[in-house]
Amino acid sequence: MAKILVVDDEPAILSLIHNALSTDQHLVTTISNPAEVHSTDLGAYNLILLDVMMPGVDGFTLCREIRTAVDCPILFLTAKTLESDLMYGLGLGADDYITKPFGIGALRARIQAHLRREGRERRNMLYLDPVRLNLSGKELYIRENKVPLTKSEYEICEFLARHRGQVFSKDHIYEGVFGMDGDSDSSAITEHIKNIRAKLARHGLEAIETIWGIGYKWKL
Repeated sequence: MAKILVVDDEPAILSLIHNALSTDQHLVTTISNPAEVHSTDLGAYNLILLDVMMPGVDGFTLCREIRTAVDCPILFLTAKTLESDLMYGLGLGADDYITKPFGIGALRARIQAHLRREGRERRNMLYLDPVRLNLSGKELYIRENKVPLTKSEYEICEFLARHRGQVFSKDHIYEGVFGMDGDSDSSAITEHIKNIRAKLARHGLEAIETIWGIGYKWKL
């Protein structure tokens, strides 16, 4: 099951896609006005479908605007078949395109193929509501508030967040964050996590859980 956003100005197309993808147990959100896209939580979606030819803001423009904020696959729905148009769209950061008119079976298969490949590493942002990690800038935000973490504290948060739900010992966290050539030892992890918890608690958040006798996990 995946969360999928579909943006198209044609209600009939939105209804068709919603019904088809819901059959595969996906949670589908549809938007007919592209201007509303920026007000939604884009990081919550596993895949985004954008129509190219829309009034006001076209799909190419929308893709360019949101690509740096999301790492999930972006697929174009397009009646444009010129190779130059398609290459332009892919150059903006889209992962694929589906030409109109399309068959429902082909649409479902193409989306499933992209979702299966979506184990790729996140490059720009990692969203774990209400936490947002800016992976390139090495910054952690709670909602819109930047949390002042040290480099080591941030790296520990990113390591646990990338593997949320998994439990890691202090030794495993130390090796995953600092490598085998680190100049300290795993006992430093306890102090780092104590400091991280204190900083997150100022924003009313408890993100790191202790599993007694084993280690720690990111629980959001």
